[in-house]
Amino acid sequence: MIDISKEISFQTTRSGGKGGQHVNKVETAVIVSFDIRQSTVLNEKQKNILSEKLRNRLNTEEVLQLKCQVHRTQLANKTEAIKRLNTIIEKALEKKKPRIATHISKSIKEKRKESKKRKSELKTFRKKWDTRDL
Repeated sequence: MIDISKEISFQTTRSGGKGGQHVNKVETAVIVSFDIRQSTVLNEKQKNILSEKLRNRLNTEEVLQLKCQVHRTQLANKTEAIKRLNTIIEKALEKKKPRIATHISKSIKEKRKESKKRKSELKTFRKKWDTRDL
């Protein structure tokens, strides 16, 4: 796990939703920004991986931004945003397990053909008999 908490910048805004008049005067929503290119915690390979995998979440300056306004307090939104940012970065840096191609054996192909043939015979026997065919 990489600790990026020192490189995160916060910005607060007014949050929408429930709260009545109180919501109009308190900035509870939090926007978290993380600049991938300026990061000192990540190496070049990790920066390239993040910019490639998260390209639809990055802005033009390659800054990852998240807005959190789930909770009614600024502190709770801040911790939630940090948690979400960490999970996004962890998932992006997670290495995928390579798929091992498998070969279907001849006996399995034969079994499949045989079962298909049996099923089709069953279905033909379900049809109504026509006396003219006899």
